[in-house]
Amino acid sequence: MAGRISARISAIAPSATMAVDGKAKALKAAGEPVIGFGAGEPDFATPDYIVEAAVEACRDPKNHRYTPAGGLPELKDAVATKTLRDSGFEVDPSQVVITNGGKHAVYNALAGIVDPGDEVLIPAPFWTTYPEPVRLAGGVPVVIDTDIKSGFKATVDQLEAARTPNTKALIFVSPSNPSGAVYNRAQTEAIGQWAAEHDIWVLTDEIYEHLVYDDNEFHSLPVVVPEMADRCIVVNGVAKTYAMTGWRVGWIIAPGDLAKGLSNLQSHQTSNVPNVSQRAALAAVSGDLSAVHTMRDAFDRRRKNMRALLDGMDGVECLPPEGAFYSFPSFEGVMGRTIRGQTITSTLQLADLVLDEVKVAFVPGEAFGSPGYARFSFALGDDDLGEGLGRIADLLAEG
Repeated sequence: MAGRISARISAIAPSATMAVDGKAKALKAAGEPVIGFGAGEPDFATPDYIVEAAVEACRDPKNHRYTPAGGLPELKDAVATKTLRDSGFEVDPSQVVITNGGKHAVYNALAGIVDPGDEVLIPAPFWTTYPEPVRLAGGVPVVIDTDIKSGFKATVDQLEAARTPNTKALIFVSPSNPSGAVYNRAQTEAIGQWAAEHDIWVLTDEIYEHLVYDDNEFHSLPVVVPEMADRCIVVNGVAKTYAMTGWRVGWIIAPGDLAKGLSNLQSHQTSNVPNVSQRAALAAVSGDLSAVHTMRDAFDRRRKNMRALLDGMDGVECLPPEGAFYSFPSFEGVMGRTIRGQTITSTLQLADLVLDEVKVAFVPGEAFGSPGYARFSFALGDDDLGEGLGRIADLLAEG
C-alpha cells in the first residue's frame, strides 16, 4: 500500500538552521533571555532608499498585476549590469531568471540539470539546503569532506577521486556558508579547469560576494575560467548583501537554453516573484555599494571579536573567517568532557545542552555534514555577541 505522503517529500530533512532559529525565537517569546547565533540573517534594517522604492511601487497599479514569470525586464537588465560591475561576468538579460529567494534559485537550478541517478559533488561543510533538491530531482549527493586543516577547501585531487561516470555537477561556494572560506584565484581556476575538462556542470553560489575580509578576494568561477560559461549556473540574490532576507528575491544566471527552461518551470511553479519585492531589488542592485560597505565594516569588527572569543575557549579551535558572516569552530577538544551531568559526545548534543542550560542557540556541525564543528553567525549586535559567547565559555569551563 502506498504511503500517505510521497516518499520524496517524506525523505526531506528539515532545515536545521531554520529549526534552531525557530526554537530560539519561541523561547525568547516565552520570556527566556535567549541569544541566537543560528540564523544567517543580518541584524541591519534594509537601507531606506530600497524601502522607499517599495513604498512607491505599492502605489503603482502596474505592480498589482502579473508580470513575466522569469522576472521584470528592468530587474533582469539591472542584474546583468550589476553582475558585470561586481564580478566581471558579462551576461545577457535573457540569461537571468528572478526567483523567490536563493533557496528557490538553488532548487530550480538543480531541477534543470539533474536527472535520476546523476551524482552531484558537494564539499562539506555545506549549506543545509544543498543536498535536498539534489535528492528531490532523483540525484545522489556525494559529499567531499574538508576540515579545519585544509581551511575547509576542497582540492582538485579530492574532486577527481570522487568523480564517476555519473558525476553531473559540482556545487562550488565561495565565500562559504557555513565555513567562511574563500577560494583564491588559483584554487578557483584549478577547480574550474577540472570541471571544464570533464564536462561537469558547476553551480556556483555567489550570494556572499561582497562580504570578504583582510586580503581575501572574491573570484567568479566563469570569469576565471571563461570556457565554463556554458556549463556554469550562478546563484545570487539581495538577501545578504542588502539585508533583505524577508523580501525573497534571488536569481539564477544560466546558459540561454537552461534559463529559458527554468523560466518555463517557474511559470507553472510560482509565476512571478512579488512585484513590490522586485522593485525593491531593482533599487538595491542599481544603487551604489555604500550601505553594503558600512555593513561589511560592522561584520568585520564582529568577526574579529568572535574569532578571538571562540579561539580563547578551552578545547575550541577557530580559524579567522575569510568571508560571509559565520565562524565555524571545531569543538573536538570538548568531546568527552562531562558538563552538568552530561558527557559530551557530539556537537548536536552540545548545542542542545547550551540552549537548555545557558539559553544560547547555535547550529551544530552535523547539520552541515561536519560533526564536531558548529556554525556561529556574527550577523548580530556586538553586545549580544559578547554576552552569548561569554555564557558558552563559562559553561565549557565547568567541564
